[in-house]
Amino acid sequence: MKMKKVLSTLLTGAMVLSLFGCGEASTTAQPAETAPETTQIEEAATSKTDAPEETAASGEQIDLTMWCIATESDSNRHSYEAAIADMAEKYPNVNFTWEAFENQSYKTKIKAAVSANEMPDIFFTWSCAFLGDFVEAGKVYCLDDAYENYKSELPEVMMGNSTYDGKHYGVPLTMNIVGLFANMELLEQVGYTEIPGTYEEFIACCDALKAAGIIPFGCAGKETWCVTEYLESVIEKSAGADTLNDIFAGKATWNNQDVADAVDTFQGLVNNGYFDPSGIGLTNDEVKNNFMAGKYAFYMNGTWNCADFAANADFKDKVKVGEFPVINADKSRLGQLIGGPSDTLAVAASSPNAEMAAEYTFELGKLICHYGYLDGCGLPAWTPYGDTSSVNELTQTVASIVAGADTMVLFGDTAMTADSANTYLSYVDQVYGCLLDGQQFIEGLAKDIQ
Repeated sequence: MKMKKVLSTLLTGAMVLSLFGCGEASTTAQPAETAPETTQIEEAATSKTDAPEETAASGEQIDLTMWCIATESDSNRHSYEAAIADMAEKYPNVNFTWEAFENQSYKTKIKAAVSANEMPDIFFTWSCAFLGDFVEAGKVYCLDDAYENYKSELPEVMMGNSTYDGKHYGVPLTMNIVGLFANMELLEQVGYTEIPGTYEEFIACCDALKAAGIIPFGCAGKETWCVTEYLESVIEKSAGADTLNDIFAGKATWNNQDVADAVDTFQGLVNNGYFDPSGIGLTNDEVKNNFMAGKYAFYMNGTWNCADFAANADFKDKVKVGEFPVINADKSRLGQLIGGPSDTLAVAASSPNAEMAAEYTFELGKLICHYGYLDGCGLPAWTPYGDTSSVNELTQTVASIVAGADTMVLFGDTAMTADSANTYLSYVDQVYGCLLDGQQFIEGLAKDIQ
């Protein structure tokens, strides 16, 4: 099958690329509702593509709890529900309870739980520095022993972003990049049948859209990670992936003129009226819905959105996904992407059933990856299995983009330590609000992030 050939190429390339995000060492999954949800495993959906093996675990009943960010409106919700339903059959001796929280509130909650040593047995985390802070504090269970049973299905290099001092502490799920989504129905109104391939064509397209009364971009200013999806792509395609990766990893200073120029370029897009002015007060869900409703021509966000776009009967035939164009060809090139393996499950060192939780986490992670890939929520960190012919065309396009990539830089607020990420996001907010220019951005971050 053609898709399997693409995936073979993808996995070969992405395994190497996954190492770029962390340097030497935190999305970002899609945010949704603010209220937490508690879901018993018996209530989980039972949709499956492959029946689980005969019960692999038996014995006395044990309790396991999990926290994650797969809320009701999250693209990954179904993959969690389907995986957990399979796990209920495979592990009838495990009484599994899980809760889902909105992205930003979860970051605060899990950090507080780690500090108070009040963690669930299994918890969702972002890799690199975000998880690394917990590992350094001694709050995460080492998965080396459990991983021995899964090496043939989960390549070692996919574990790179959750490996610290040579030890494994996380189970990766799917991987994603930032995609440039386009409503082709709107682009066709101004004479474009494909996403512009060069920056000059891209700007000309935005000017044509604006002249026709169509807003080129929507961006959720209420959720700063959404702004970084735009800004980091502009910086990478201006200053180069290696430069941005070294800065995120703490190997280079923010005081870089190429970065300052890129920030000014991004701010120029805002000042030229290419962004919806009301976006600064909107959530990502609101902006995403506006994009699907035809209010904006472009939407820069994670490729986990492929699932929701492909599932919308009125929109799926209008949308295409591509790569943000190169701005400075002397420093960057196509194939330099923002993203990589980040979404991860980990086990608390304080879990009274840590050994069992580790095995359960690998099995659960494999299933979440499987269903998430079939749903189009991301590309697989695990080796794909079963019939993948149902994978939507958008996700197949993303697979082709990643297969042709040579460098990935993990999302900045994940790649950096928590304190540095918070400082960085504060500066990004000010850039989007046009309170800082490029020079002030780089000088301030060089001073405030040591």
